[in-house]
Amino acid sequence: MTGGVARVRVPVGEDAERWITRVGCRRVLFIVHNVTSATRLLDVLPLFSGDLRVQMFATCTGSSPFLAGVPELLARAGLPVLPWEQAKDTAFDLAVSASYGGELASVQAELVILSHGAGYNKRLATPDTGHRTPDTGHPSPAPVFGLSPDWLLDDGRPLATATVLSHPEQEERLRSACPEAAPTAVLAGDPCYDRILAALPQRALFRRALGVTPGQRLIVVSSTWAPRSLFGGAGEPDGDDLLPWLLSRLSAELPADEYRTVAVLHPNIWYGHGPGQVRAWLDNARRAGLDAIPPLDGWRQALIAADCVLGDHSSVTYYAASIGTPVLLGAFPEQDLDPLSPVAALGRTAPRLVGRGGLRAQIDRVMAAHDPGRYKELAEQTSSSPGESAVLLRRLFYGLIGIAEPAGQPALLDPLPLPPHLPARRTAPVRVLTGAVGSDPPEVRVVRYAVPGDEPDPADDLGVWIDSAHTLVDEETREAGRLRIADVVVRYAAADDPRLGPPAAWTVEALDRYPYCGLVAYVDGPDRCVVRTREGDLVRLSAATAPDGRPDLCDPAAYASALHAWLADGRSLAGAVPGITVRTGATAHRVAVEPLAP
Repeated sequence: MTGGVARVRVPVGEDAERWITRVGCRRVLFIVHNVTSATRLLDVLPLFSGDLRVQMFATCTGSSPFLAGVPELLARAGLPVLPWEQAKDTAFDLAVSASYGGELASVQAELVILSHGAGYNKRLATPDTGHRTPDTGHPSPAPVFGLSPDWLLDDGRPLATATVLSHPEQEERLRSACPEAAPTAVLAGDPCYDRILAALPQRALFRRALGVTPGQRLIVVSSTWAPRSLFGGAGEPDGDDLLPWLLSRLSAELPADEYRTVAVLHPNIWYGHGPGQVRAWLDNARRAGLDAIPPLDGWRQALIAADCVLGDHSSVTYYAASIGTPVLLGAFPEQDLDPLSPVAALGRTAPRLVGRGGLRAQIDRVMAAHDPGRYKELAEQTSSSPGESAVLLRRLFYGLIGIAEPAGQPALLDPLPLPPHLPARRTAPVRVLTGAVGSDPPEVRVVRYAVPGDEPDPADDLGVWIDSAHTLVDEETREAGRLRIADVVVRYAAADDPRLGPPAAWTVEALDRYPYCGLVAYVDGPDRCVVRTREGDLVRLSAATAPDGRPDLCDPAAYASALHAWLADGRSLAGAVPGITVRTGATAHRVAVEPLAP
């Protein structure tokens, strides 16, 4: 036991040789500081895959204030996890860290340090280095994390055997800030960026996985951590917190069927405040259709799928700009950045969000005016060896270990996985504006806005085409009182759900439960629903498939609202058979209208 923590006996320990199966393996230790740094280590883990000569380990320094989530992440990696004190007492052939936290100088190994973001950009307070001596005679009132003697030196000597950089501009700043550590610099690209680049051809798949429908635009709201981030809200010059306004305007100004919104938040937000608290803060926006991407998986896929990233001074925003995505900066504390860094240059180039202005107009303007080559020079500074980090890093690792790289096995990173299907779900009441009802051919235009809590109905100058408005409410809404006065009530479930189905049965019960609604809809698939009118007509609404055979992913509740508007306009159900066109924004959805037996 060390400090109350049991030491690992296999595959290292005093009597490990009695119990291990493969002997003589070279030892590689991955040093985890927090979840953020661990995700970068997971990027390079596959570089040792297939090598029977290598035994990998993990440890956590325990020095970060953000330790929540680390045990779960290490368990997912499936490596033997050593207590930090045992890790310091054990000899390794190679140690890899993506942070400078903890007593790294105590590690008995050739030490490689990677960046856990897009290079080195932020100014941070002098670190708590344990036994290290940060006073090196190089005064720096606001040291740049990862490039300052405060992190790079231990008793005046370089801490790392190799300091991995992704571009020569970092090497220049390193040489200027800490010449003693310059000989350790190794240009080896950026594995995170390389995984993004390799997955760019999968953009259409990622968009469908995130529930982005034809004609929709995906808006990614991204924030790093700390008070002056977008989520922190303390970075505005006037001290005004932009976040409450932004979260409310996402649903009030962006029509539900024309925009899809997701949030990508820094792991230190999730694990610093607690996932439950973060979800509680986002509750109104989530019920209005915003989905928060889990902190470990999916954020890179969301960037690739995005039409616009509304972000701040994070690496996520910088990566988005690097792959040609329009960005709009909601916060950008220049005082927290090295003015010579590429991220600071992005802040001098990218447009800024104006609080209290029209959100949709600003987003649309940024997308319409965007030149894909606008950030070309910044993209070139992301990595001097795009697509080559796996080769360069494995060469570095095996050179330090002192053995040849695996023969006949190319150095490869894992591809970004396809995320699970995540369609937008709005449990807040939805205000539906309809108009341009035409009968030859049958057609209805629909614009829908989620209205969570006591938010006022959307006041949008959509033009004279608006003929009527009604309210649609999900039966699982928190605003149960709104169900009593809803015009359309909707339920999402499988057709064979024994608790609810079949759809014909639920629709009868729902009309009885909600005597003031004109129509109820049972959504039993991504492109279809069964509706029953107050007159008792039972109808199946099914969207026509795309030319490639894939289903239309528009929320079928929009089709139910279109039929409600058609009937409320005094038209007959027979006039909508066999099909109707539902327009959402610039997209036309061809919807089959099939009467069913009662």
